Amino acid sequence: MFALSDEMKNYHKSFLPSTFADSDHDQERLLYSYQNVISGFSARLTEKEIEAMKQKDGFISAHQERVLHPLTTHTPSFLGLHQETGFWKQSNFGKGVIIGVLDTGIFPSHPSFSSEGMPPPPAKWKGKLPLQVDLSVGVLGNAYGTAVGMAPQAHLAIYKVCFGPDCPESDILAGFDAAVEDGVDVLSISIGQESVPFFQDNAAVASFAAIQKRIFVSCAAGNSGPFTETMSNEAPWILTVGASNIDRSIRATAKLGNGETFDGESVFQPKEFPSTLMPLVYTGSNGKQDSAFCANGSLAGIDVKGKIVMCDRGGGIARLDKGRVVKNAGGAGMILANLESDGFSTSADAHVLPATHVSYAAGLKIKAYINSTNSPMAGLLFKGTIIGDPLAPAVASFSSRGPSLASPGILKPDIIGPGVNILAAWPFALDSNANTKLTFNIESGTSMSCPHLSGIAALLKSSHPDWSPAAIKSAIMTSADLMNLKGAAIVDETLQPADVLSTGAGHVNPSKANYPGLIYDIEPDDYIPYLCGLGYTDEQVGIIAHRSVHCTAKIPEAQLNYPTFSVALGPYQTFTRTVTNVGEPYSSYAVKVVAPQGVSITVKPNQLYFTKVNQKLSYSVTFSSSNKKMNNTFAQGYLEWASKKYNVRSVISIKFV
Repeated sequence: MFALSDEMKNYHKSFLPSTFADSDHDQERLLYSYQNVISGFSARLTEKEIEAMKQKDGFISAHQERVLHPLTTHTPSFLGLHQETGFWKQSNFGKGVIIGVLDTGIFPSHPSFSSEGMPPPPAKWKGKLPLQVDLSVGVLGNAYGTAVGMAPQAHLAIYKVCFGPDCPESDILAGFDAAVEDGVDVLSISIGQESVPFFQDNAAVASFAAIQKRIFVSCAAGNSGPFTETMSNEAPWILTVGASNIDRSIRATAKLGNGETFDGESVFQPKEFPSTLMPLVYTGSNGKQDSAFCANGSLAGIDVKGKIVMCDRGGGIARLDKGRVVKNAGGAGMILANLESDGFSTSADAHVLPATHVSYAAGLKIKAYINSTNSPMAGLLFKGTIIGDPLAPAVASFSSRGPSLASPGILKPDIIGPGVNILAAWPFALDSNANTKLTFNIESGTSMSCPHLSGIAALLKSSHPDWSPAAIKSAIMTSADLMNLKGAAIVDETLQPADVLSTGAGHVNPSKANYPGLIYDIEPDDYIPYLCGLGYTDEQVGIIAHRSVHCTAKIPEAQLNYPTFSVALGPYQTFTRTVTNVGEPYSSYAVKVVAPQGVSITVKPNQLYFTKVNQKLSYSVTFSSSNKKMNNTFAQGYLEWASKKYNVRSVISIKFV
């Protein structure tokens, strides 16, 4: 899979120390030799050997390997994708598109990757393909439905680059290199690291090589929310995907002795569990934090046998591990309560004992009840799968937030999509008594939302094969939804309106993305003056661009032809954007501006007139401070180009300086 030309491999070997000229030993030290996504190799070298290598002609840079980490039955319907009509049918279900997935790998024998009913791969394909198939499925009796990918007729190419929790850079680059060589159309990468400059970020460098070959790249935003400046995968040529919930919950309700009830979630819902109340205990009442978090060994000396045990989320302890601690101590069930940072974001986990995961607000009320009586009681009521949460989609608490550290002038994340309580293929059965090969689990994370957007990009690639990666990205972003099912603003884990640092352009709307009207296109070379404008040296830009670069032209970050605006506002700034007509030949658009508070915005011209498809027109936007005094350092709004048929929205993020 990773075969290379002997000439390239021998060139890379020439950089290894001459004292290790033996070919067998060289092979052990030379881990990978790359030819598609970077010009370089990975090898085991001492610092002294690296210093000697720096003296050789052709050397550019070297750094120590970093280790990165890995960051559905109902979501197609939730996203408006239906078998007989609409976008799925218009895009031929993604037929002929190949999605490369860099992740922890798969079990090829899993029914989700059967070739049954799938067309043969495109003639361009050079590798081996697991495929996709629709199944009827569920998890522990919940979330029943047909499990199907976003692009059911697209092919999958899986590259295992993670081993347990670790994803070494050398293996990630090898996966990139093989995927490009094999001929994928879309790359889906649910792996991340802390922010570094793009020229030091091998995923960003490899992704740039991919988009140069017109391969679309979708990456997870990271799971370090709700805290700001926690983004992974920030490069503007990457679609950076945050996570939101869907309108499905797998409800488990805590009922207290005073009659109060609090809805939570759990996918494990045993039918034989008694509905009668039993003693309730909060293990954190002793003032010990380990006990509050139900850490391993922390319940010794606490009488929890036959009781419902309340545990706090967090403390560096996995949610399922807390349940194991409670079960091993003899607890009958568990109420898992959020910390304040997670607010109302809950997860439907496959717990090892009867349990419910409730919000921070619910947890406070349950603790108040426990403190109000000498004999607190509680029960767990399991209500199964519930569809129709009007507040969906809501931003998940764990979804990483902007602004971008690597490039504050580019708004990140780009988009949010389904990433909470997603039904996913699993290597083994969760129910040891189940006689089935249909093994699935419920998982959450931006590692779940990223593949959704990768599949949607595959549909767009199938529907519009001539569109560039930037055009597909623009279509997804400018057509995104800002409202939830209730018709109100999308909320975050606090149930307050989410800001653009958490939603980006909004929540993906696949059907609208297929007909965006206008797109903001960017060619690979357009990123060069942007990278130079970041203050990178010629050599540093050259690492990203894969060629020699001289920074003769520089532009501010916000001048890149991006579908959103992120502006550090001084007295005033003017930026230019160019849109391409992909709608009707004869069409006109008028601009609508919802200005951020404390900001005046002028758009010239305020109308655009097109006479043909693929015609390009430019406009300028001037941002200036209004006379209104602002107490906040941040504001947001949007501008929208509207025709009789289309609404093309660009969200705006303002930082007052």
